[in-house]
Amino acid sequence: MILKDVLPNGLRVISEPMPAVVSSTIGIWVENGSRYETPLQNGVSHFIEHLLFKGTRKRSAAQIAEEIDAVGGVLNAFTGKEYTCYYAKVLGADLPMTTELLADLFLESVFDPAEVDRERQVVLQEISQAEDTPDDFIHDLFNLKFWEGHPLALPIFGSVETVNAINRELLVSFMADRYRAGRVFIAAAGMVDHRRLVDDCARLFGGVSGDGRGEPIAPPADRTVVINQEKDLEQTHLCIGGPGISQASPLRYASYVLNTALGGGMSSRLFQEVRERRGRVYSIYSFMSSYLDCGYLGIYAGTNPEWVEEVIEVTLGEINKIAHTGLTNEELARAKSQLKGNMLLGMESTESRMNRVARNEIYFGREIPLEELAREIDKVTHDQVLELAATSFLSDKMAMVLLGDLKGRKFGPEVFSALK
Repeated sequence: MILKDVLPNGLRVISEPMPAVVSSTIGIWVENGSRYETPLQNGVSHFIEHLLFKGTRKRSAAQIAEEIDAVGGVLNAFTGKEYTCYYAKVLGADLPMTTELLADLFLESVFDPAEVDRERQVVLQEISQAEDTPDDFIHDLFNLKFWEGHPLALPIFGSVETVNAINRELLVSFMADRYRAGRVFIAAAGMVDHRRLVDDCARLFGGVSGDGRGEPIAPPADRTVVINQEKDLEQTHLCIGGPGISQASPLRYASYVLNTALGGGMSSRLFQEVRERRGRVYSIYSFMSSYLDCGYLGIYAGTNPEWVEEVIEVTLGEINKIAHTGLTNEELARAKSQLKGNMLLGMESTESRMNRVARNEIYFGREIPLEELAREIDKVTHDQVLELAATSFLSDKMAMVLLGDLKGRKFGPEVFSALK
């Protein structure tokens, strides 16, 4: 059962008590990420995430680490396009102490200028590492080109240029503007006493003020684009995608089924056809990137340069089949069963439960019970999958990015003419 209270200042406290476990995971969530940055601010949200662990008025960075290590806990954070989370996983008995520790990081970090300059180098190394990992970097390239000119296209880490330009004044003013009560909530799962948590949060976070919500940002426009980026690599990596749906779209359950059947596992069409039958890839999968008001359905593959044309042709061929004939009854049933199994297996940790509670709050403003999810997945019809595929795989709205040794070849939008 999900419990929720709203403090007088508007900050929300949400928990899922799990009596059968001994651990607790708690996170401070801020509805702010790279989507809410300007091009000149790009990377600020992620930079702030790093700096909150570098010392407060009460604790040094070493003391923060020692305090969480002393109870065998884990302290971490992550930044996304539309949110940032600071979280800890500890034994339930240590939750009050951990809540106070997180509050100290969140509210009392000093942003020492020396730490800003030191951490800048860490972030720059993180950017370099991402660029040296082509199967990750290609997703940033795809975002950058498919939604070019829109904040959702910006990389979460920022760029070398923007990170080098970030200073303490920008970090402090950005945080003061965004980290406000209406944009912040606490989510916890596991061994949690909800009443005690609400009381602790009222004491610790009651001074956070303001709404902090800016003007809504319109969704990006879809566009056809093909990017050929040469790089000295053993493999050629490719990412193909088309318009998808938002997190709260009525067709989201159909999209889960479509994605699973197309490239969501070892029995999926792409894995079976491109890897198992042809041996042309080690890794190939489909994925959904969905946000508040938009999204895309993508496919990633890595292959030898001499097989690029074949992988593209076969991949687009499988897309075309689904867009015209949908899934077989067997595929539909198997995808539904796989989804429900994965969903239940993914709910066995307090960390995954906390994340689920938080994302439901951000995108739906309510709890969506597992029973409801299973019921809606079971209700997905062949016609819904066909409708979604027909609108996602349109030749004039598809994009593709290639990264690696292209052997002097250049691919253009004409590759999508196979989608008819």
